[in-house]
Amino acid sequence: MNNKKRIAILGSTGSIGTQTLDIVRRNSDKLQVTALAAGSNIDLLEQQIREFQPQVACLNDEKHAKLLQERVTDLKVEVLFGMEGLLAIARHADYDTLVTAVVGMMGIRPTMAAIEAGKDVALANKETLVTAGHLIIPLAKKMGVSILPIDSEHSAIFQCLNGEKRGEVSKIILTASGGPFRGKTRTEMANVQVEDALKHPNWAMGRKITIDSATMVNKGLEVMEAKWLFDVDLDQVEVVVQPQSLIHSMVEFQDGAIMAQLGTPDMRLPIQYALFYPTRMPLDGERVDFKKIRQITFEEPDLENFRGLALAYEAARIGGSMPTIYNAANEMAVSLFLNRRIGFLAITDLIEEAMQAHQVIKNPQVDEILAAEQEAYALIRGKNLK
Repeated sequence: MNNKKRIAILGSTGSIGTQTLDIVRRNSDKLQVTALAAGSNIDLLEQQIREFQPQVACLNDEKHAKLLQERVTDLKVEVLFGMEGLLAIARHADYDTLVTAVVGMMGIRPTMAAIEAGKDVALANKETLVTAGHLIIPLAKKMGVSILPIDSEHSAIFQCLNGEKRGEVSKIILTASGGPFRGKTRTEMANVQVEDALKHPNWAMGRKITIDSATMVNKGLEVMEAKWLFDVDLDQVEVVVQPQSLIHSMVEFQDGAIMAQLGTPDMRLPIQYALFYPTRMPLDGERVDFKKIRQITFEEPDLENFRGLALAYEAARIGGSMPTIYNAANEMAVSLFLNRRIGFLAITDLIEEAMQAHQVIKNPQVDEILAAEQEAYALIRGKNLK
């Protein structure tokens, strides 16, 4: 009898996806991969298919899928493509937990499909709750499924709340490293290059999330996500800069007690915690040695020079479709910056312009959320960029 937990991974060739598979590799007696989905990295996905033997695989388009299918004719794997492929995986009966590690709003529909199919979701895709939290959280409650956060900060909060009463929470305190430009002014950041922004001081992450960390947009997305995940008001979510990245986040309770989760900057811990929750499994790696730590410092976030965080609070307060505009404009702007078509400071400028131009839809459904995304893309594409 097979008692292994079966997982499907959307975004298997990215940073979170590859680390999730590392956890599976180390726990092959307890975890089994039944489906893998990637963007266009055929070579790596083929390697993953050969190692983990999933029943289903998916790539972003038909051409890539056909190439992959030709390569794996010796294996019993069905190769799908596009959004329909992702939805087919999400609705597939043969898994217990969906790991959503794709980048962007393409994670919304598969996440909702998995919840509707009664599956738990290990969520690493911030955009899903940022843009559609008002749809997803009630749906998860209705279906009685768990949304298990993989994000380091949200996992930390989730761990701090384990065994506690949610109604006794006074404040969620999200910690931020401050990124590679902590302490710099907008003038000092005017000419920073892509390579500078990709040098995160503590974490090894994908390119998009590393740029988001440099602009503090990432923390803004986490603020919006925390509001939905932990059922708190926006005013109960506070950000504090903790440059050493030892404290991953904290919860303050109504009696003044504060619970914090500490650890080395290793994404495998939150991934593993989500996959095995509520059990803690052994995990090798560096440990925090308090005898060697001379100080843990805290700073107030600089909302003036790092407009990304201030704009996130504004978008969240307005609500409706505005968080979608914030997120989509950022997605497009980061892509332009990584392709050296705009400067670093233009990322938050473009987000602000898109927000100012948008007519808010109060309670958007999925089609309206996706239309708002396209609106933000179109506005930025229409600008005369270098």
